[in-house]
Amino acid sequence: MAGIACDVTARTDAEAALRRSLERDELRVVYQPIMHLATGAVVGVEALVRWAHPERGLILAVEFLPLAEETGLILPIGRWVRGEACRQVRAWQERYHTEHQLRLSTNLSVGEFHQADLVAHLTTTLGESGFSPERLTLEITESAMMATDPEVSVSALFALKWLGVQLALDDFGKEYASLSAFKRFPVDQLKVDRSFVAGLGRIPEDTAIVRAVVDVARALGLTVVAEGVETAEHVAQLRELGCEEGQGYFFAPPLVPEELEAFLRV
Repeated sequence: MAGIACDVTARTDAEAALRRSLERDELRVVYQPIMHLATGAVVGVEALVRWAHPERGLILAVEFLPLAEETGLILPIGRWVRGEACRQVRAWQERYHTEHQLRLSTNLSVGEFHQADLVAHLTTTLGESGFSPERLTLEITESAMMATDPEVSVSALFALKWLGVQLALDDFGKEYASLSAFKRFPVDQLKVDRSFVAGLGRIPEDTAIVRAVVDVARALGLTVVAEGVETAEHVAQLRELGCEEGQGYFFAPPLVPEELEAFLRV
């Protein structure tokens, strides 16, 4: 019983600390570049959140977002991240004029996806930041889409499409890996899970899976983004397979705004 009590106390303390992180401005948004594999151009960034904990230092999202999802704190955190990122990337769009303005990708959690006021909130965020909806990509996992009645999810996705944003099926192959998702959900982009990219050129099964995903996506007019690109061999294999875009430590880790600006100027 003492162990259970300790666990409950630790969880309560962690939740309280996470709640205070918003009030105390301890959260940080970092940006990982998304590259066009054929040209090496930066075509977008994915916004990710970190927690600058006063005692533990910088904490990765994977360590605290599950708790945020369970407690409902994911809603204010997700909305804050999206608002900050829209304002920041809009400033970069104005500062670094290119033929194609930077895209912004942000994750949409299960909790956020099923909020009734999601479209209204996004409309407000886009209006306040001046960010063009067609340059915003919302990344949603198939499990989030399947967490409720599929018809309800389809309706929610079409409402987002009506707003003008792009939709990405995130971590494809990691969960259901259902090809029926292409037909059921109105997505624009596929993100190939890093676990398959890691095996490119070494594990024939992984290479075959990525090839099949790219072929199907291209036939349906979807953009394919590979996650976890870490080596020159990954880049070469992805180009050969026809994958258009990639992100990963081969190009750059998630960067604070000042580092991302330097990356854009190179």
